Amino acid sequence: MTQVKTLSAPEMAEPDLTKLSQSERRAMLDAGLEVLECYRVMQKGGLNVVGEVLKDQGQFIELEHYPKDDVHDPDTHGQYYYHTHRETDEHGHFHLFVRSGAFPDGMTPLEYPLASAPWPKGDDTIAHIVALSMDAWGYPIGLFTTNRWVTDETWHSAESVIQLIDRFTIDHAFPNWAVNRWLTAMVQLYRHHIIALLRHRDQCIKTWQQRYPERDIFEMREFDITGTIEISVDTLITRLQKLEKQ
Repeated sequence: MTQVKTLSAPEMAEPDLTKLSQSERRAMLDAGLEVLECYRVMQKGGLNVVGEVLKDQGQFIELEHYPKDDVHDPDTHGQYYYHTHRETDEHGHFHLFVRSGAFPDGMTPLEYPLASAPWPKGDDTIAHIVALSMDAWGYPIGLFTTNRWVTDETWHSAESVIQLIDRFTIDHAFPNWAVNRWLTAMVQLYRHHIIALLRHRDQCIKTWQQRYPERDIFEMREFDITGTIEISVDTLITRLQKLEKQ
C-alpha cells in the first residue's frame, strides 16, 4: 500500500484499483512490466536511471537541469529534466512536461486576472504533468505536483492536463533509450495516481485562493508543493497481479 501525504489540504485519496476496469489495470500492469524490463537491461550493464541522466554532465549542482537544456522529443512534444533542491530524503527528481504542439484542439490556459508574472505563450506554452522523486540508488520513491511558479508553466486546469498524460512520450535514445522508455512507462503505470494528484492540486489552488483572494496564488513562494504520493513499483505491480487473478 502506498502512503499518501497532503502538504497543503484538502485531503487526497489514493486511487482505488478495485474500481478501475480490468483493461485499465491491465494497461497499468503492462506498463509496470515495461518498467521492470528497463531495469533489467540497465542493471545488466551496471547502469541506473539517475546515473545515465547525470553521465558526462559534470558536477551535480543544485537547481541546474540535467541533462543540460532538458530532454525534448520534437515529434511527441514530451520534455523532462532532472534536478535537486528539496530538503527531503530524495536524491533529486524529474519534472515531466508536454509542450503545446501536443495539446488537443481547443485546450486553453486558465484565465487569471491576478497574474503578476508572465506565463509562457505560443510555442513556449508548456504543461507540467508530474514530478518523480528518486532515491540515491536511482529508483523512484514518490510523485508530486507543484504550484505554477515552481515549473514556470502555463497553467491549465487539471482536467486539461489529464488529457496530456497519455501524450507524454520520449521516443528517442538521448540520453539513454532505456531511461526514456522507463519514464514513458512510469507515467502509464501511475496514470491514475497522477490524475488524483492533479485534481487534488486544483482543489489546493482553490482553497488557497479563497484564503488569499487578493494575492496571485500562483506566485506565492510559500506555496510550492500541492501534494505527494509515496510509491513502490514492486508493491504496485504485485497488487495489480493479484487483482488480475481474482
